[in-house]
Amino acid sequence: MDGENKASLEAAIADLKHAQRVLVITGAGISADSGLPTYRGVGGLYDRDLTEEGFPIEECLSGGMFRQRPDITWKYLYQLESTARGAGHNAGHKALADMEKHFEHFTILTQNVDGFHRDAGSTDVIEIHGNIHTLYCTACGAEEWVADFSHLQEIPPKCEACKAIVRPRVTLFDEWLPEDAVARLEHTMAQGPDFVMSIGTTAGFPYIAAPMIHAATSGIPTLEINPSETEVSAFAKHPIRQRGIEVLPKLQRALQ
Repeated sequence: MDGENKASLEAAIADLKHAQRVLVITGAGISADSGLPTYRGVGGLYDRDLTEEGFPIEECLSGGMFRQRPDITWKYLYQLESTARGAGHNAGHKALADMEKHFEHFTILTQNVDGFHRDAGSTDVIEIHGNIHTLYCTACGAEEWVADFSHLQEIPPKCEACKAIVRPRVTLFDEWLPEDAVARLEHTMAQGPDFVMSIGTTAGFPYIAAPMIHAATSGIPTLEINPSETEVSAFAKHPIRQRGIEVLPKLQRALQ
């Protein structure tokens, strides 16, 4: 860790030791250290303009496409899940889980659908885009948790009870965010976090950037851990240009 990053880490630790209500925002970057590719960018899973079908990946993974061509949407849902198959949480996820006991409230708002935060032991997790391991029937609502999609006999899969199409409980493009997750985020913000950190996310969605922006403009300490500049870098009191797996264990040890 270079001098500038080290100074930011030490200053962040000093602020964090005075906090009681912490909000952590995570994106694809924290799971990339588990071997998962990021979504976009160099080396990302979808770094080309169009898919084989001639559509942007966002259109293939949209609610509209699912209604019209569920086979296309499921093709890429299966591809996304297969990249995570056999992977698990890493030292960054575990460090966040271990931090919980030091605070009155410690909430993780994640865009990731891999479930790694819960697997690592975090208990207050808002999965704003859902969890790919929960499948449900679009007709009768029958639901099941699956470890992965390797057991699926056909794509798209059908409900055993009513034969309608099954899908993961994730938020596709052009769909509303889950009401319960939004309500929990609103409740967390209403309680007033006194420290906000952003890890491994470009913060391109307004509801992901908003907590950092609100905290910074309200004089609440903010920390960003990301190798690259992002939409919220200007609002980070403590910017650290490294990966979560490199920084979070150090942060956790400092709190003990």
